[in-house]
Amino acid sequence: MSLITPPTMKIDVRVKKQACLYTIIKVARDEDLGEQIGKDIYFDLVDHDKVRSFRIQKQMSFSQFKEEVAKAFGIPVQFQRYWLWAKRQNHTYRPNRALTALEEIRPVGELREVSNKLNNDELKLFLEVELCLDLRPLYPPGKTTREEILLFLKLYDPLKERIRYVGRLFVKGSGKPLEILAKLNELAGFSSDEEIELFEEIKFEPNVMCEHIDKNLSFRRSQLEDGDIICFQKSLRKQGNEQCRFPEVPSFLEYVHNRQVVRFRSLEKPKEDEFTLELSKLNNYDEVVECLARHLLLDDPSKVRLTSHNCYSQQPKPQPIRYRGVDRLTEMLSHYNQRSDILYYEVLDIPLLELQDLKTLQVNFNHADKDQVTIYTVRSPKQSTLGDVLNAVKTEVELSRSDAELRLLEIFYHKIYKIFPLDEKIENINDKYCTLRAEEIPEEEENLDPHSRLIHVYHFMKDTTQNQAQIQNFGEPFLLVIHEHETLTEVKARIQKKLLVPHEKFSEWKFAFVSLGRPHYLQDTDIVASCFQRKDVYGAWEQYLGLEHTDNAANQVIDSYQEQNGVADLLAKEQLEITF
Repeated sequence: MSLITPPTMKIDVRVKKQACLYTIIKVARDEDLGEQIGKDIYFDLVDHDKVRSFRIQKQMSFSQFKEEVAKAFGIPVQFQRYWLWAKRQNHTYRPNRALTALEEIRPVGELREVSNKLNNDELKLFLEVELCLDLRPLYPPGKTTREEILLFLKLYDPLKERIRYVGRLFVKGSGKPLEILAKLNELAGFSSDEEIELFEEIKFEPNVMCEHIDKNLSFRRSQLEDGDIICFQKSLRKQGNEQCRFPEVPSFLEYVHNRQVVRFRSLEKPKEDEFTLELSKLNNYDEVVECLARHLLLDDPSKVRLTSHNCYSQQPKPQPIRYRGVDRLTEMLSHYNQRSDILYYEVLDIPLLELQDLKTLQVNFNHADKDQVTIYTVRSPKQSTLGDVLNAVKTEVELSRSDAELRLLEIFYHKIYKIFPLDEKIENINDKYCTLRAEEIPEEEENLDPHSRLIHVYHFMKDTTQNQAQIQNFGEPFLLVIHEHETLTEVKARIQKKLLVPHEKFSEWKFAFVSLGRPHYLQDTDIVASCFQRKDVYGAWEQYLGLEHTDNAANQVIDSYQEQNGVADLLAKEQLEITF
C-alpha cells in the first residue's frame, strides 16, 4: 500500500525548507527615529516593526548585504556603519555596539545568532550615517576607543508638550555635559548661550525613571554608556513654569506613560460610544467622576455612577462601581487579566453615597379594575420591610376601594413562586431575575371561609416542536378563590369575567389541573377543589389550574377588546419613582 502526500502538504514543506534558508534584517536609521519619536512612540528609540526590513539568505556575507542597503537607501557602502541592538535588564532596547570589520565578512546568519539568541528569526541593526552640510554622506569617524560613548538626543518643548528626536553624538566618557551644551543648542536651534537642562531617560516599565543629569559630572560618573538617551529642554527657572502642565521632561514622560483615553457610554445605550476623555491611569475615583461631571456640565460629581466593562461578554458588569469603591482608574478598567478602555455612566437624582444606603426595588402594580401596569422604582432604607414598601406604593396608586390591602408576589417564568410576608426585610430581596408584582387583595380572599381555598391559575400552551409535548407558560399568572363544591363551569364564568375575554374566544380555551408539568383536562361538571387536595408537592406553583390557549390568541383578545371599548393602550405601562 502506498501513501500519497497531498499537494498542499508538499507546498507547506517546501515553504518551510525555504524559510529556514533566509533571515529577516530590520534596519533602523536616524530618519526612522525622527519620524516615530513624539508621534508613534515616546520611550526608547524606535518601533522595529515600522522600519525597513530585508529578507536575506543566511549564507550571504554581510558585505553583500551592505550592497543591498546601498541600492535601497542610496547610501554607498563605505558610508555605512552598523550597530547591534541589545535588550537591557530594565527591558529597554538600545544600540549596544558597532559591528567589527571581522563580523562584516561573516554570513548574516551567524550575526543573527550572535545578536539575539532569544529570537533567531530576525537581526535588528541601527545604520549610522554621517552627513556633511550639503547632506552628502561622510565616512563614519569610527569608534576608535572604549572612551567614546554614542548618545541619542531628544528635545522637549514644555509649552507645546512635545518631544522629538534631534540627533546623536559621540562623547568622551571623561568629558562633561558642559562641553556639549553649545552643540545641543545648535541641534535644537537655540542661541549658543541658551540655558538648558539635561535628563537621562532610563526606563519606562513598570514605572518611568528619568533623572536629572549633573552637567559638572563626567559622563562616566553619571553612568552613561552606548545607546543611552539624553532628553534636554530650555531651563524654565527664569520664566517660571505656571503656564506649563508638565514643566520638565520627567513629568511629561510620566503623563505620557499613564495617560489613558477612555470611551464613555451611557448605561442606557451600552453599545454606543458617546464621547472620549483623556485621563490618567493614576487618577483616583474622585478625579475620574469630577472630570466626567465637568464634561457633562454637572454641578455635583457625587451624582455620577460608573459601571465597568466586561471584556468577555462585551456588556456592562452587573454591579456598578460603589462610591470610592476603587482606588485608581486602572482598577475600573480591569477585568480579570484583561484591560478595557470603556466605562458606562449614569446621572442619578441623588448622591451615590445616599443611594447606596437605600435598597432599590422595581415593583409592578397591577390595577384591579383596569388592565394597566404602573412600574414603581421604590428606594427605601435597607432595614425597611416589604410592608413599608407596599404602604409607600399605596399612597401613590388609585385603589378600587378605600380599605383595600396590597400584597407582593414574586413572578418567575409566568408563575407565582412566592407571596411575600409583610415583615420580610427588603435587603433580602433580589429582583434582578424575577418580577415583583403588587396587587390588591380581593374582598373574597380577605373573608375566606374554611371550605374554600386559594389556587394558582396560569396560562399555558403545548410546545409541539419537542419529541414529547411540553408545557410552555406565558402571560400573567393570578390567584383565584375556589369554593368547596364549585364546578368547572362556575369557575370558568368567574375567570372569563376577570379576564374580560369575549365568549367566542373563551369557548376555545381548555382547562386542566396541572401537576408537576402534566395536564389533566377537566370537564365542566368536575369539582375543581377536589383536584387540589394533595399536600406533598414542592411548592404551590407545581400544581395549578391551567388555561390552555395560544399566545397569539391572547394578543387578538386584547386587540378585539381595544376596538370594542376604544382603549388606546390596554396594557399601558407607566414608570414612576418612590423614595422614602
